[in-house]
Amino acid sequence: MDTTRQWEAQAPAAPAAAPPEPEPEPRPAPDAVVPEQRRADRDYRTEQFSFIEEPDEDSEDVIDWLKFTESRSERREEARRRGRNRLVALIVVAALVVVGGAGYLWYAGKIPGLSGQEEQKATTAGPQKRDVIVVHLHNTKKGGTSTALLVDNTTTKQGTTVLLPNSLAVATDDGSTTTLGESVDDDGSTGTREAIDTLFGTRIGGTWRLDTPYLENLVELVGNIEVDTDTDVPDTKKGADPLVKKGEAQTLSGQMAVAYATYQGPDEPETKQLTRFGEVLRGVLRKMSEDPEAATVTVETLAQILDPSLPEKDLGASLAKLAGHAKVGDYKTELLPVQEDGTLTAEATESVVKDVLGGTVTAPEQGAAVRVGVRNATGVAKATQSARVQLVNGGYAFVDGGTAGAESSSEVRYRTEEDKAEAVEVAKTLGLPTSAVKKSEPAANADVSVVLGQDYKIPG
Repeated sequence: MDTTRQWEAQAPAAPAAAPPEPEPEPRPAPDAVVPEQRRADRDYRTEQFSFIEEPDEDSEDVIDWLKFTESRSERREEARRRGRNRLVALIVVAALVVVGGAGYLWYAGKIPGLSGQEEQKATTAGPQKRDVIVVHLHNTKKGGTSTALLVDNTTTKQGTTVLLPNSLAVATDDGSTTTLGESVDDDGSTGTREAIDTLFGTRIGGTWRLDTPYLENLVELVGNIEVDTDTDVPDTKKGADPLVKKGEAQTLSGQMAVAYATYQGPDEPETKQLTRFGEVLRGVLRKMSEDPEAATVTVETLAQILDPSLPEKDLGASLAKLAGHAKVGDYKTELLPVQEDGTLTAEATESVVKDVLGGTVTAPEQGAAVRVGVRNATGVAKATQSARVQLVNGGYAFVDGGTAGAESSSEVRYRTEEDKAEAVEVAKTLGLPTSAVKKSEPAANADVSVVLGQDYKIPG
């Protein structure tokens, strides 16, 4: 009984009846104005914008993207800047190449129409100044000499070695004819220098006697030389290898240089040996200092007894100038061609005597004997000697012009009107009529040229 009451007491009460739902308020029309609602809409609360204060994991991605975009723009701009720099650099280089090329052409005188080139041509065509010294190489062991002229053309900036064969015919003090080799042995330095001056119409500044021991020392002082050798030079020792081997750019010591400069094979002409001497001279000049003082010290170190006409200072200065030409390639070696009788050919006179040595470019000194070149076209050999005696006795310097084919009439040629009176006197000295005197180009090494024809009568 009690239990039943208790359960009933604990049983939940029956739910009360639900209140009736309120009726929905009528919605305003879209165009209706509800001020309270608008104010409610503008009543913003802070929690609605919580994303501004709280970090978002996507914000890092945005920053990274901005950084990437910015760095890529910078790289593009940097690439454009490098491209512009390369373009500017290429334009500058091209401009420098054009300017440099034009400058070289101007300096070399290869641009037509420029005054510099015309001035250079005028200088070359006009009177030229040359400094000339004669070198005699004396072989102290085997005997014999080799002679060369060292020519420095100060106008054209060109150096030349002119090799003179020993068979070259030169005049002696008494007017007779001898060979160059005999003149060096008999007349010495002064007589030979004057004979060469008379023959070529040049003015040699001095004589350099270079004995083979001094040539050996000179090569050692400059530090050996390089020469393109054209033959093997045997050693004096039997069974030994050649002292000098044939080949290009062979390095020669002093002893080797002397052996090569004086070597002449059993069946070789003198000109072969003379050419080798010229190559050794050129090799020495290439190694010689361009500084006159340094070159003079080298000459002084040789301790030579030099000819008074060429003191050590003058020789050193000349060698320094020639060395400057040899180092840059403005240097050549010319072999003077002579005929069997030792006289010069017309071609040799024109190409070497006139062009290289400048024979008769300047007038002879006041009081100097007039040079008369004689070419024998009579067909009689002794006519040359006869004319020589007549001219020497008349106070003229005789220049042997060799022989030519027989001519019926003689000619006496002079260069300018100032030379006409002298040409007439030459004709009278030789017993030729004045009608033989003609204005024409004489030999390059003579003031007046005579072609003896068959109308020339030998005295006595």
